[in-house]
Amino acid sequence: MILILLSAVLLLVVGGCVCVVWAARGGPRWTRVVAKGTLLAGELVRAPGRGNGRGSDD
Repeated sequence: MILILLSAVLLLVVGGCVCVVWAARGGPRWTRVVAKGTLLAGELVRAPGRGNGRGSDD
């Protein structure tokens, strides 16, 4: 079951990356929407790890 879940997440990530590249090259409108969602999700995932600007060794 976990393998199916991880495979689905991997497929969504790869699909999102493909849409980002395709949208950058002037793809259809739906690729720009998916690309914007992918970039937003990446920022949301990365934001908690930023912390207070100090190194990760604290």
